[in-house]
Amino acid sequence: MIQLTQEQAEALAAQEEPMQVQNPCTQEVFVLVRKDAFDLMRQWMAPLNRGWDDPAMDVYNEPRS
Repeated sequence: MIQLTQEQAEALAAQEEPMQVQNPCTQEVFVLVRKDAFDLMRQWMAPLNRGWDDPAMDVYNEPRS
């Protein structure tokens, strides 16, 4: 786990929207949400994850002829 500096924690507390952070190495942008909110989102989305990681589903990623 990464610990925020005091300055970062204050900036996070001042945000009205979820804070976006950027990885300077990859330029990827992430959105910070509280863990309780993340857990609720994960719980809500769990029924939607019906075997997406199953290798048998890879056939749907192949282009059709």
